Amino acid sequence: MLKEKKKNKKLQNILIISVVAIIILAVVAKKAGWLGGEDLTKVSYEKVEKRNIVEYVTASGKIQPEKEIIIAPDASGEIVGLYVKEGDSVKKGDLLLKINPDIYLSTLDKVNAALNTSKSNLANAKARKSQSDAQLIKAEADYKRSKKLLDQNVISQSDFEAVESSYKVAKAEVQAAQENISASQFSIRNAEAGLKEAQDNLTKTSVFAPIDGTISKLSKELGERVAGASQFSSGTEVLRIANLNNMEAQVDVSENDIVRVKLGDTALIEVDAYLDRKFIGIVTQIANSSTSDPANADQVTNFKVKIRVLQSSYADLTKKDKNISPFRPGMSASVDILTNYKSNVISVSIQAVTSREDTSNIVSKGRKDMKPKKESSRDNTEASDDESSTIKTEKKEVVDEYVFVLNGKEVVLRKVKTGIQDDDHFEIMEGLKVGDKVISAPYRAISKTLKNHDKVEVVDKDKLFDK
Repeated sequence: MLKEKKKNKKLQNILIISVVAIIILAVVAKKAGWLGGEDLTKVSYEKVEKRNIVEYVTASGKIQPEKEIIIAPDASGEIVGLYVKEGDSVKKGDLLLKINPDIYLSTLDKVNAALNTSKSNLANAKARKSQSDAQLIKAEADYKRSKKLLDQNVISQSDFEAVESSYKVAKAEVQAAQENISASQFSIRNAEAGLKEAQDNLTKTSVFAPIDGTISKLSKELGERVAGASQFSSGTEVLRIANLNNMEAQVDVSENDIVRVKLGDTALIEVDAYLDRKFIGIVTQIANSSTSDPANADQVTNFKVKIRVLQSSYADLTKKDKNISPFRPGMSASVDILTNYKSNVISVSIQAVTSREDTSNIVSKGRKDMKPKKESSRDNTEASDDESSTIKTEKKEVVDEYVFVLNGKEVVLRKVKTGIQDDDHFEIMEGLKVGDKVISAPYRAISKTLKNHDKVEVVDKDKLFDK
């Protein structure tokens, strides 16, 4: 009985050991691919080709006239005449509006009266001067005669002094009369200047068109009051005149893109009002200063760029009437500014390129066997948590670009140098040749999970996520 129990226990141990061994062998076989095959990443690829790459800077803004003049009267008062409406065409010199001239007419009358008074005063001063001159001549003759008589002891010294005093008074009166004339002449000049100013102010109550154009905006109505322009104010805007035959797109370009934009660059302009239609433009002006508020640090920094819309690109829209522009100020527009173009260059899809930090320049202060940092995607570069480590490193901040090239059933990580890009493709300047098979999907695998020499399963793009 005891022997039988020992025999059963021995068999039980052998059975347990066998089961464990079978499980271990199964796990090893699974990992080695002996059972069920490997769990491979599904990928699709594209062949490297040559194509044309057009690099654009995209921006949005508004359509505006190249030349638009704000009309703000120099005279203040009530608008008593408004002779145009928005959309009207005007010629240079046409009467646009009239400000109530009553107060300016009153001022003109006052200045005229002051001028007449000054002229009358001048006439009186001249008459007094003539009288003084006559009195001076008589006094001078009396003085000379009395001087001779005094020398001959015919008259007394006191009589001579009386005549001499009269002579001096006569000279003083002549001088005073001359000064009155000068003062009256100054008053006349001052009154004439006031008259000219009053006449100018009266003239300013009538506002005329300074250029040929179209009334693009009317801000005030008949009967409203306006403030005239002055040294400290530009005055009240009443209307705007624009030349709608020459239009431009005024767009905001980000600080990252502005360095690529140059005067004379060609642009394709899309206007919301004309769907599926692109107009051609030329960059005519690039702002030197940003349009952002310096006080707002969070605001995106943009620069104003002006793009002339070429008339030849919308000539068909003006066949009925060349004087009527198909564009209106303020229309929304988006532009693609052509900043670079290369033909027949090696290129791959944008999603095929990933970025990895170059760890070749890490110099360790301490351990020599530091592992490289975790790979990061081109669009999702994140700071590593390993920076909290006590091991100090000096790292040159270099991020290289790579693609995965299909080599049989595995992928090889290959460093590339990219050039310009369009919406879909990168120019490849170094690292690839025509015909290379580059992994192009899925992007998550390219940017995160794939490693050098990983084995993959190649499938069609539409079957990447089939189970």
